[in-house]
Amino acid sequence: MKRQQRTAPGGKAHQTQVALETGLVVSTHGRHCVVETPDGRRLICHPRGKKSEVVVGDHVTWHLTQEQADEGIIVQIEERKNLLYRQDEWRSKSFAANLDLLLMWIAVEPVFSEAQLTRALIAAESAGIRVCIVLNKIDLPGADTARQRLAPYRAMGYEVLELSLKGAQDEAKQLVLPRMEGKATLVLGPSGAGKSTLINTLAPHARAEVGEISQALNSGRHTTTTSQWYWVEEGLSGESERRTGVIDSPGFQEFGLHHIAPTDLPKFMPDLGKHLGECRFNNCTHRQEPGCAVKAAAERGEISAMRMSLYTALFDELSQTRW
Repeated sequence: MKRQQRTAPGGKAHQTQVALETGLVVSTHGRHCVVETPDGRRLICHPRGKKSEVVVGDHVTWHLTQEQADEGIIVQIEERKNLLYRQDEWRSKSFAANLDLLLMWIAVEPVFSEAQLTRALIAAESAGIRVCIVLNKIDLPGADTARQRLAPYRAMGYEVLELSLKGAQDEAKQLVLPRMEGKATLVLGPSGAGKSTLINTLAPHARAEVGEISQALNSGRHTTTTSQWYWVEEGLSGESERRTGVIDSPGFQEFGLHHIAPTDLPKFMPDLGKHLGECRFNNCTHRQEPGCAVKAAAERGEISAMRMSLYTALFDELSQTRW
């Protein structure tokens, strides 16, 4: 570590550690986080100030504390290319920053919520993050119904993969990993969909806890409480380079979009967005105005009734906020 000479008031020079280092935030835990250095070292770091804005995936500048040689202080968060987060009326929750890909992980069981799927996709679209939807547990009886529900998303241009991690982990790995290679990927989805099983498949060293589905509530137990970065290459024989990062995230039940203006929603919904600019009125809300190209497309069956219903509900919800 570099050191800089600093002169004390009495004129006597002494050594003071002022060198800054760079690192990657691989996990956050309340008021502290874990930073990984370019050579693979990991240490606890504390952000400056009372409020921590550091999230997994951040590139930061830090220096060692004077009190402890194995802890650091973050002095700067480098500019992010994106940030995926959700926000309700009272607070926001960040998932990760600087993402190349979002794996939207859902399953045949527990039955996924189309409203929550839509909200997560809107958040990703607004952040400019590419999305791949993965349907897990296709060995279960409800697979055909799940496929039909995802048909509109395929039509919008989203890539939809189908697999079953149970008993076919090698095949699933061969299907998913090529899309993640060399990228920073966040795995996001409801509890019980099999996210932690995927993490264990891609990075066995992670030892992520696998949760069991609560049949009574038709939802899973929350087994991951904070986002966590893993290197896929770690644990592979002969691999020392760290290129492919996978981020496990907590399961969620709610996904607020209060950071998005209601009038911006169609821009982040591809099936609605393709008709923007075709309405009679420039400020059309696509709800009751005459000459609306979006409503006309829905009447022709180009936009599903479910999607229009979700859009209307979201528009009403977000119109009641500060916008």
